[in-house]
Amino acid sequence: MEVYRIEISSWTASFRYPNLISGVQPTLDVPPISTVLGILNAAAGKYLEHQNLELGYYFEYAGKTLDLETIYMIRADSKGNPSNNAKSNVIKREILADAKLTIFLKDEKIVDYLRNPYYDVLLGRSGDLAMVKVSESPITLKKVENANKVKGQIIPFKNYLLPGMIQALPQYFSNEFPRKNLGTSPYSIVKFSVPDFTTNVTGYRDESLGKSGVDIFFHQLKFD
Repeated sequence: MEVYRIEISSWTASFRYPNLISGVQPTLDVPPISTVLGILNAAAGKYLEHQNLELGYYFEYAGKTLDLETIYMIRADSKGNPSNNAKSNVIKREILADAKLTIFLKDEKIVDYLRNPYYDVLLGRSGDLAMVKVSESPITLKKVENANKVKGQIIPFKNYLLPGMIQALPQYFSNEFPRKNLGTSPYSIVKFSVPDFTTNVTGYRDESLGKSGVDIFFHQLKFD
């Protein structure tokens, strides 16, 4: 398979759990598809439909720690609108250090957006500013049946049943207010540091990733 490889790196990253808005804020070990599509939209400077997009990606980091963060809780007025009344609070948030996201795309138009991003590219929150490096020409990935180097990725739980943290995650969000979740499904979150194991996944191997290569799963995005 011929694809473009995009490397996005940041000193810090954090990907919050859906619907968890109070208490300690843990981070997912792999960003959801919706986060990666948000990065593509930021690079394009506009909302993209991403219908039928083929997308593969791999995520790794050097370490994880807890940090203190000040947040501001804004009170709503009698009509439910934000008011000028705000109260500060301090919470604990998990932070990933020295993070690197590698994206694989066939669509050269989207790749061109990443060569000259319209908005800042972030790996999570507004402070997680990232750098982008795009391959000049396509690279070739070798197809691997029953891939045994599937790691640093999220894989649909249905049909594959891979070990890892199981989490329901949206694939995308609608372009309306309030936004709606699109394509929410259970996924296996497979950390980058897990040992090799045999799967029923068809992957495409990038020998440059990890310690001995990684088999990339390509998501076929379709939104109802």
